[in-house]
Amino acid sequence: MANQIARQLRKTETSAEKRLWQELRKLRTQGYHFRRQHPLEGFIVDFACLAQRLIVEVDGAQHQLPENTKTDATRDDQLKWRGYHVLRFGNGDIRENLGGVILEILAALGAVVKNE
Repeated sequence: MANQIARQLRKTETSAEKRLWQELRKLRTQGYHFRRQHPLEGFIVDFACLAQRLIVEVDGAQHQLPENTKTDATRDDQLKWRGYHVLRFGNGDIRENLGGVILEILAALGAVVKNE
């Protein structure tokens, strides 16, 4: 069931997710392999670099609603408890500052690698 949902999410990704995915795929040349809309630990995460245990989430406006903020925080806590580092970016961050988003992701990848 999770795989079917993940497949559907890959077909209906947002423009911000598409832009970020194009950039994350380029990181393979540096040894970082990301998966998109990946079932993980009972969740479907937007992007995951499993080897470095890094998750990148892209949030639309609905994530600013109080009930969704609480749900996201609980989900992030559960993933962190399982050893994953979670980064969240808004659609606007990706639209307006994609280079900065990629630099933050690269910094997190470096930090995760050093901690292992």
